[in-house]
Amino acid sequence: ILAGIYAQVLGLDRVGADDSFFDLGGNSLSAMRLVAAINTGLAAGLSVRAVFEAPTVAQLAPRIGGDTGRLEPLAAVERPAVVPLSFAQQRLWFIDQLHGPSPVYNIAVGLRLCGRLDVDALATALADVVGRHESLRTLFLAPKGIPQQVIVPVEQAEFGCDVVDATAWPVSRLQQAIEETTRHSFDLAVEIPLRTRLFAVSGDEHVLVVVVHHIAADGWSIVPFVRDLGVAYASRCAGQAPDWAPLAVQYADYTLWQRAQLGDLDDKNSRIATQLAYWEDALAGMPERLQLPTDRPYPAVADYRGARVAVEWSAELQQQVARVARENNATSFMVVQAALAVLLAKLTASSDVAIGFPIAGRRDPALDELVGFFVNTLVLRVDLTGDPTVAELLAQVRQRSLAAYEHQDAPFEVLVERLNPARSLAHHPLVQVMLAWQNLPGITGDAAATLGSGDLHVTQIPIETHTARMDLTFFLAERWSEDGEPAGIGGIVEFRTDVFGVGGVGDVYYTHNRA
Repeated sequence: ILAGIYAQVLGLDRVGADDSFFDLGGNSLSAMRLVAAINTGLAAGLSVRAVFEAPTVAQLAPRIGGDTGRLEPLAAVERPAVVPLSFAQQRLWFIDQLHGPSPVYNIAVGLRLCGRLDVDALATALADVVGRHESLRTLFLAPKGIPQQVIVPVEQAEFGCDVVDATAWPVSRLQQAIEETTRHSFDLAVEIPLRTRLFAVSGDEHVLVVVVHHIAADGWSIVPFVRDLGVAYASRCAGQAPDWAPLAVQYADYTLWQRAQLGDLDDKNSRIATQLAYWEDALAGMPERLQLPTDRPYPAVADYRGARVAVEWSAELQQQVARVARENNATSFMVVQAALAVLLAKLTASSDVAIGFPIAGRRDPALDELVGFFVNTLVLRVDLTGDPTVAELLAQVRQRSLAAYEHQDAPFEVLVERLNPARSLAHHPLVQVMLAWQNLPGITGDAAATLGSGDLHVTQIPIETHTARMDLTFFLAERWSEDGEPAGIGGIVEFRTDVFGVGGVGDVYYTHNRA
């Protein structure tokens, strides 16, 4: 059974008892998926650290059942009269109340649809998806000052679905219209957090733009959304409602489960209090912010406008990173984290560096198919005092990363409230630089194929939202050729345009490449 779970997570036909999870292509993120699947399927309580210490099936099997601190399985429950917000939603709601509606927390997906499109079937399929995922038809009200989720009946959920005739438009006008669509400011109390718009470019080409507020979805939600849309569209083209199995849980169930599992902040023996105590100790005395060299001085209030530049590293460098990781019992992500920490230390002339990194937060496999806001931000604090060797630095990054994974249940939003750093409207609290490794899966081949059945071919198109929540965010992913050979590391760097110019970010990239 355990070998089967290994194979499923890694996408392999079979795994031998003595095959190392990491030698087979596993990494930090897939290790978390492995642990979630094992803990749910085998009623275990493993930590991610256990996979690093015992990476083979034979080594890991004896550890199952040895940890009593596991989370209870997630299941649908009877809803109370008032459904609270999740911890992550609560912070976004607070920001929305403080600053008013804004596109800063929008997530946008663009799909180019080539071929014969049944527009009516697509509109009905979108409504099917909104009906399937309660998070997409939830309002956020606070009748007595306490925010709550109010789920709108599907027949009352208005999400736009405008069709725009763009057949005579130049490409520049279409691009401008797409970007304007992504900048919709949601009023979370009166409209559901989803908007769609379909641009008819020609008789056999359309562009679908989907915009959702982050309070209702995260980057990992893209795949189940598109997959479900594909199933629904194919069914509607055949004149039928989608015949899909009901989702085991909804986001409201997760919210109630989260509150029950983490416990009360005031109970020092609760899971959340214990984990917060770890973070308070780990981050004690950390500098208020990284003193990054910027092209322009920080304004009194950040405008959160942003831009992006593409970055690429060679396959040779990718192989070198993997080799260093193997030699130090680490992952490629940990090596890149360490390199970024060294870079930031050089740029800021500080030996105390903090980097944020997102994790999926989908601690139960029941959440894998759900659209919702589960992602959490963890903090990696790196001490470069004394100019540590590569081995010493990677040992530190490995130890602190694994400790962060073990304490991932403490929501970043609650951590900020507990640590109570000096608040500033000029920068993000605790961390100003993020490193997202293989963070956004995008539209996988399977998901696109589901929507692109029949005469329709579907490709994802990049959309620029022109926003940035952090000073710098690195979205990086390893790339592979069709035959599985390394093809380099690539991605984008997102930056605040009120303090950085493209040239300054280019200098950062060049320095990181050398590091």
